[in-house]
Amino acid sequence: MNLNVQALGAQALNILNKQKAVVAIAIIFIVMIFPDTNFYTAGNFSNLLEAVSTNAIIAFGVTLAVICKGCDLSVGSVMVMAGIIAIMLLNSGMNMALAIILAILSGSVVGFINGFLIVHQKSEAFIITLGMGMLVQGIALLLSNARHVSASDPNFQRIANDNWFGIPNIAAFMIVFGVLVFLLLRFTSFGRNLYALGGDYEVAEHSGINVLRTKWLAFVLTGTFAAVAGVLAASRFNTGIPIAGVDIPLMVNCGVVIGGTSFAGGVGGVPQSFIGIFVIFLLRNAMSMIGIHPNVQMLVLGIMIVAIISLDCFAIKRKKEAV
Repeated sequence: MNLNVQALGAQALNILNKQKAVVAIAIIFIVMIFPDTNFYTAGNFSNLLEAVSTNAIIAFGVTLAVICKGCDLSVGSVMVMAGIIAIMLLNSGMNMALAIILAILSGSVVGFINGFLIVHQKSEAFIITLGMGMLVQGIALLLSNARHVSASDPNFQRIANDNWFGIPNIAAFMIVFGVLVFLLLRFTSFGRNLYALGGDYEVAEHSGINVLRTKWLAFVLTGTFAAVAGVLAASRFNTGIPIAGVDIPLMVNCGVVIGGTSFAGGVGGVPQSFIGIFVIFLLRNAMSMIGIHPNVQMLVLGIMIVAIISLDCFAIKRKKEAV
């Protein structure tokens, strides 16, 4: 009997360790049964899904960088710059499709430069992408003259705000891009190579994998996804906001790790990253519903992020010690 109890306890701890964010989501849903709020309404969940979508699209790109043992702190600035470029080109009379394509390509260029400096120059991803984020933020401020830029074409706003079979367009885009990245990671040699790179760079290199090209492409895709999210965010609000992406890099990178895509590399994927982003926005939504002050919300979010990432680091340490 004692052995069964111990086995069940060990199994429960193992599930808790692997699915920390899922447990956090379950706790939030249980707690929110008791307060008298609009938490359990279709309107609230629709708004929550729209808020999550932009950050989740960025997170899908960041997942690629994190899996191969990298990170990208320039994604918030890339998001802002892409949205501003799309609106400014559109307002200048350019065809909408071409304006959006060029805006997305601007993110690809930033990712290309990040990848070159990180992979070929062997620079630290954290420092390079942090500096690149500041540089791109400066470009966004110069382009917009540090002011909000609104789109003159009403069709631009419809891209993110129309519905597709009852699903907000922005959420539909999130699902499409999530499925694409999931398939890329699960069923392509590029995806398998990313996991191999994150697991052991030297072994991957000696296995014949083009490690430079693979990691470089991961950063290009990360920048591209951030730009896509930027265009959708600008469409959602019909405005490019030059300071909108300040807190996004840390939130997205932390959300990716909270979901189970480890900074140690070689572990994780799209479902995990979505769960990590979702739990952050769900917690913020729940705290707003019950009237918790924004300053206290930031404190609670910080505690949750530190606690979950600390558990992740502890699990990595234990795994290394067991080898």
